[in-house]
Amino acid sequence: MEQTRLNFAICDDNPDQLTYLTELLNEWSSQTGLTINVTPFGSAEEFLFEYDDKKYFDILLLDVEMPGMDGLTLARKIRQSDDGLQIIFVTGYDQYIADGYDVAAFHYLIKPVKKEKLFEVITKAALLIKHRDKHIFLNANRTTVKVALQSIIYIEASQNYVDVYTTTDTYHVKMSLTAIEDLLDESFFRTGKSFIVGLRYVKSISKAEVTLDNGTLIPLGRGLYEAANKAFINFY
Repeated sequence: MEQTRLNFAICDDNPDQLTYLTELLNEWSSQTGLTINVTPFGSAEEFLFEYDDKKYFDILLLDVEMPGMDGLTLARKIRQSDDGLQIIFVTGYDQYIADGYDVAAFHYLIKPVKKEKLFEVITKAALLIKHRDKHIFLNANRTTVKVALQSIIYIEASQNYVDVYTTTDTYHVKMSLTAIEDLLDESFFRTGKSFIVGLRYVKSISKAEVTLDNGTLIPLGRGLYEAANKAFINFY
């Protein structure tokens, strides 16, 4: 994972829990080499006051049951204006898990939070943020364009050019497939000599081809099924 800075918020009415989670996040930071900032909040209202002024948090560890405004209510307020903040609920009960779908919660952690599970979940959240934020620059039709990696559906080689198909546009760029592959990350897979697919847009993989969500069929090179399947599963 490349060096970046992540801003964590922890919202819990239990001071001991705030201290415990802060210590674990700092330990995770030391292990991964990622620079982080951790801000603790003792109530949903306290978090909301700060959040309304500065929407700079990347990941929120949020207790569900708190006096005053509870975690689910806070999450609903956040989602009214922000669908990018990764919300990880921390609760002593699993009865709230179904409610997390309503607010697109990234994950649920059951108290007492185990270090290994927390590290696993926030690592996945950090990777999602990395994929979301990363861009590449392409020279298409004598114009430099910034393209978000998460918008690239697939790339096709065409002689000395590549056609980059995104969710909004197609770019015809003079460069080799290998050259553009070097700009991409682990959310992409090269299926052979002529194609690279964005794993987030893959619907299924067979021995001979990759089917994308939009119905496009991409040929899969001989002997690449196992590697493609592994990359697909690892991405998710």
